[in-house]
Amino acid sequence: MTTQPISTEPFSEEIARAELYGLLARLWFAPPDAALFEQFSVAVTEAPEAGGYLEAPWQALVATFREMTVESAAQEFAALFQGVGKPEVFAYGSYFLAGFMNEKPLAQLRTDLAALGLTRDSAQFETEDHIAYVFEVMRYLIAGDDAGVSNLEQQRRFFRNHVQTWVEQLCDAVDEQPGARLWRAIAAMTRAFMLVEAQAFDLLET
Repeated sequence: MTTQPISTEPFSEEIARAELYGLLARLWFAPPDAALFEQFSVAVTEAPEAGGYLEAPWQALVATFREMTVESAAQEFAALFQGVGKPEVFAYGSYFLAGFMNEKPLAQLRTDLAALGLTRDSAQFETEDHIAYVFEVMRYLIAGDDAGVSNLEQQRRFFRNHVQTWVEQLCDAVDEQPGARLWRAIAAMTRAFMLVEAQAFDLLET
């Protein structure tokens, strides 16, 4: 994906939101490498965003990381998302919204991304409706430098249309997999964060 630079303004709650979207995007995109495991080995157990609701799922995620290895995480990721033929879990919006890959929801997403001036990196294998991609878009809409694009209204619109519509179903699909351990914790953290975000946008709309 090609986006504009992320702002380097002093740390704020908005930057914390952006960083959490970025972390979740990384966790859904590929197995965590040794460097990410090292970060979790020293991670604080307080929630990464203000608000007690995220405390328990964050602590569970940190604890699960500390019980696993790079190898076991890679094996779990492959079993869940890279199965030969049909993966156990599809991490794409079109699959949950239309029942098939590369359907109308992806076309609408691409139209909306073009309106935001965002394009897909042609070197990336995943399509734009992958959860990691839409989370990276949210990260940019929160922390990007272009105020005409990176603002609350664009965040609200994109979240309502392209995130809230299906991500909880993805988390449910992960929960249904007996072999899910690390990604069950990632799904729990994702679900909790999505609820916090939805409630914040609810307040914005009242």
